[in-house]
Amino acid sequence: MSESYYAGAYWGARAESAEQCAARAEIFLSTLASADASFSHWFRQGKSRKDALKHPIEISRAALEQIIRRGKDRVVEELGFRFSAWNGASADDEAVSIDATCGGHSKRVGNFCFLQLPHGGPSAERLLTARSLEVLVRAMAMAWEPDSAVATSATHRDTVTSTPKPGTFVGWVTYFARHLGEVPPLPAPVRIEPVEDKGTLVVLTPERFTASNPAHVALAEQVRELWVRAGLLKPLQR
Repeated sequence: MSESYYAGAYWGARAESAEQCAARAEIFLSTLASADASFSHWFRQGKSRKDALKHPIEISRAALEQIIRRGKDRVVEELGFRFSAWNGASADDEAVSIDATCGGHSKRVGNFCFLQLPHGGPSAERLLTARSLEVLVRAMAMAWEPDSAVATSATHRDTVTSTPKPGTFVGWVTYFARHLGEVPPLPAPVRIEPVEDKGTLVVLTPERFTASNPAHVALAEQVRELWVRAGLLKPLQR
């Protein structure tokens, strides 16, 4: 069974300016650029690949602020700023895309940064590892300061919940902000790492986590039960 993987960071209402959102985006993209070649170049999404490649994104605060300002909702200011990018991969299965909303302070929507990860080729082999996804989720935590973040198999997510609300399920790599509570001791081979003073990172398995592996699914369920008891798994407050 072929599985797709993604990473997402989620946080509630937080009013921020385009300049503040650009500063966060700059930190995030700069960190990714130093982590893997797949993240070294970004382009504004267009009607076609050829069109998108004409619009590279400069990873600087000033350039990102201009792009982010274009994504402001013209009707409802509280919805914040929308930002998207694509990594220009020559093969579709190696493509990475970013979709983010920052500065929203409406109770109707939440803020997020979502990455669709590659599902084939050398990029997938490099990125779909526990160590690479730990770097990615840590970068999300440091740049966006979300309530929670996750990097995991979309296939597994969809098999364990029909309403996959952020903050309510276990991922391969999961981050909890400090204010959500303390992560309890977890069974081997789960690894727990601090993210400075911001929160906690949890890595379920050192090998690739898959929904087709019964041991992985059982471990995720065991961890889920412990997190429920600790009060960590609950929909994010907007």
